[in-house]
Amino acid sequence: MTAEVQTQRIARFRAALAASPPLWWALLYFFSLLCGYYVLRPVRDAMGASRDPSTVFPRWLLELADARGISLGDYTLQILFTGTFVAMLALQPLYGALVARFPRRVFLPVVYLAFIACLAGFWWAFDSGASGRGAVFFVFIAVFNLFAVTVFWSFMADVFDNDQAKQVYGYIGAGGTLGALAGPGLTRVLVEPLGVANLLLVSAGFIGLCLLCIVRLRPWAVLRERAHREASGERAMGGSVWAGLRLAWQDPLLRALSMLMFFGVGVGTLIYNEQAAIVRQYYPGAEAATRYYSTIDWAVNGLTIVVQVLLTRWLLRRYGVAPLLLLPALAILAGFSLLAASPLPLLVAVVQVVTRASEFSLAKPARETLYTRMEREARYKAKAVIDTAVYRGGDVTFVWVHKLLAGFGSSVVFLAGLGVAAGLAFGAWRVVREQRRLPEHPGDAPHP
Repeated sequence: MTAEVQTQRIARFRAALAASPPLWWALLYFFSLLCGYYVLRPVRDAMGASRDPSTVFPRWLLELADARGISLGDYTLQILFTGTFVAMLALQPLYGALVARFPRRVFLPVVYLAFIACLAGFWWAFDSGASGRGAVFFVFIAVFNLFAVTVFWSFMADVFDNDQAKQVYGYIGAGGTLGALAGPGLTRVLVEPLGVANLLLVSAGFIGLCLLCIVRLRPWAVLRERAHREASGERAMGGSVWAGLRLAWQDPLLRALSMLMFFGVGVGTLIYNEQAAIVRQYYPGAEAATRYYSTIDWAVNGLTIVVQVLLTRWLLRRYGVAPLLLLPALAILAGFSLLAASPLPLLVAVVQVVTRASEFSLAKPARETLYTRMEREARYKAKAVIDTAVYRGGDVTFVWVHKLLAGFGSSVVFLAGLGVAAGLAFGAWRVVREQRRLPEHPGDAPHP
């Protein structure tokens, strides 16, 4: 890239910041959120790949399994993913009640304060060596990631309208990617001098910054709602706590988004489990496994930010969401075809990086842009169902599918993954087709 092109891109970024003051706070918000999460993600992944079940499961569960001749170490990821799915289902009505009965200024801070309190509790559990902390922490981090990021993007759809989203979502995503790059870097540097327990306090500090950003962004959300004559988020939304499930099932676009999410998670879960087997073989220690996973995260986020800066905003403004949804699906189809033919460990890592980077840099910004054109109930309730329950439903389905297929070898796993990738491509096509009926702004839609 020439110096002139770089200068032009920097100038456009500065112009976007000047034209959109809330972009500053949105960037800081997403940077802090993903940095806080990625400080802990390598710790979670190392636990999932652990060969010693006593560091993951509580003693009573190990003794119960041993009495029945079951080795929990053979089912670590399957049990953890199933537990995560159950936790997501249990939290759905609680989140639905919170969103329905309290205004935005209450339920947004409550979500993040709850996560900070949990991190403080886990700090004590890790410091004291409490039994079973690994499994509970794995489930918590998965819940934290999905709910915290879902709430973030729902709030961004309150702050920015569709036209603004096409301008700034690429930049906001890049800010989050910088946080995702900084998080594993902090983990690599701090895990040995501070220990795993104190990394939780570092993460809690970043989540605290998110609360400040929420307070500073609230006035911009109010202005946007008034400008487009939308229902105010300063009042409780009302409605049923199960409205999200109903909307996700009845609305054709939301059904297509659910399909896209389910199969997208499927390809990620299959390749994640194969990667975990590689880590168990070549990186048996917790510190070595943590460093390996943090290196993968660095590669994913490095590629993500390049695509976000160079392509995402341009594609969104020029062509809409279609290429951002269809290109990752085609890339994943090609990657699984290569893995089915030759499942080399290095190729597995490369396809993992491409799969996750294309999701973060292209597919996710496209999906989030669509929610700026929907009503608030779809934005907060249905989106939460898709991003949490459907997401983890895909996880738990395909982690057991992988367990059934793993005995036949990696080639069979990736051959089955080709069918899952085809489902992902079909879901992307359905979303592209259904989104054409959305109005440009929710306030423009006819009310029943």
